[in-house]
Amino acid sequence: MSFHDAWNRATPIEGWLTEGQARRLYEAALTVPEGGQVVEIGSFRGRSASVLATGAERVVCIDPHMGSDRGPQEIAANPELGDSDYDTFHANLARAGVAERVEHVRALSADALDAVPGAANVLFVDGAHRYGPALDDIVRWGAKVPPGGRMLVHDSFSSVGVTLALLRAVTFSGHWRYLGRSRSLAEWERRREPGSLAERARSAGAQLASLPWFARNVVVKALILAGRARWARALGHRDGPWPY
Repeated sequence: MSFHDAWNRATPIEGWLTEGQARRLYEAALTVPEGGQVVEIGSFRGRSASVLATGAERVVCIDPHMGSDRGPQEIAANPELGDSDYDTFHANLARAGVAERVEHVRALSADALDAVPGAANVLFVDGAHRYGPALDDIVRWGAKVPPGGRMLVHDSFSSVGVTLALLRAVTFSGHWRYLGRSRSLAEWERRREPGSLAERARSAGAQLASLPWFARNVVVKALILAGRARWARALGHRDGPWPY
């Protein structure tokens, strides 16, 4: 299936993934070798999962569907809402024609490592955005990405918690090579050998170059929370209620 077809099937599904971000996920999924798998942390209602499952034969989705961490400022659990998301997630995958390619682990990512044997040839992290859970996902699940594999993180340079976690664990690491981003969706490749100081400096510099954009996003979010959407628009914010 082409990306055009994949995106047409994913577009009706509620979510925050943009077309450019979906294309990056799709192209990453195409790199998964035969017998390999994609692991997604945080699936919500299945927009990203449906895209990933069109490019790879096997996608494991980790999402407890507790009704929490669904979007901006949604932290507290809501079991009724979580059950609704769970049902909608599976219905959307079936409607997109990819349900047979997806295994869903309904658990917190911190508790699901043993439920996913083998490597994560492509890892997509879009779980809880607070610093602690984000760092845990990036470090513990990132360790399952083999040399040559990809890790993609949503809300990079957009969420304070996610950005701080990346700065600590990835930006200056010799084990990850930065490949670029589509707005807030950033991508890395695990190096086959630790990068030299020059390679690490180039990779870190490319990531740090996004910090002004990150600062702009933080200001936009503060203005939105303060009820100053007009001021946020003055900073160029156009795409929905939150910068992604």
